[in-house]
Amino acid sequence: MQASKQIFTNEDFSEQDLQDAQFEHCEFHHCSFNHADLTDASFSHCKFVVQGEDEGCDFSYATLVSASFKHCNLSMSLFKGARCYGIEMRECNLQGCDFSRASFANYITAKSYFCSAYITACNLAYADLHSALLEECELFDNRWRGANLIGASMKGSDLSGGEFSSEQWGAFELKGCNLTRIEFEGLDLRRVPLEGVIINQWQQEQLLAPLGVIITAD
Repeated sequence: MQASKQIFTNEDFSEQDLQDAQFEHCEFHHCSFNHADLTDASFSHCKFVVQGEDEGCDFSYATLVSASFKHCNLSMSLFKGARCYGIEMRECNLQGCDFSRASFANYITAKSYFCSAYITACNLAYADLHSALLEECELFDNRWRGANLIGASMKGSDLSGGEFSSEQWGAFELKGCNLTRIEFEGLDLRRVPLEGVIINQWQQEQLLAPLGVIITAD
């Protein structure tokens, strides 16, 4: 399926096979993709929410394996229980999206898995990502302020250039992450494990100042 510059209103794509579908500059008003197969589908410059409304489209339990969203407005959309392994979201508005129980992991056994997601330069403010597994993923230049990251694991991921609020530090796992270009507002080294993280030299002062350590120039 291919579509360009079309407006879909109250369209029900539920349980449809939309593998490899391509949409460009389309608008989706009150549409449902519930349980749809969107494997390798691509959306570019699309809108999934009506301006002024507080409810987006429904992707609950959809298969979004290797699906691509670029320059899209997906704010307030539902991704509950969706299969998101290998998903690509670049420069998208994901404000208020619900990713509860969404899976970014491919399980080999019940306890063995690996993750894949490419979510970059996106607005994730107030999104629900609690308990999400986003380990060793590309997650740079995102705005995370206000997002629910409680219990999430982002171990080994590239979080560089991200914006976080002070209350989020310690709520999620970030060992081994790339944390360069991040302002560490409110991060307390005494309660947030930072084993293996990568930081810039200028960030040392921010991290050590709350401990009373003063860094001088060489």
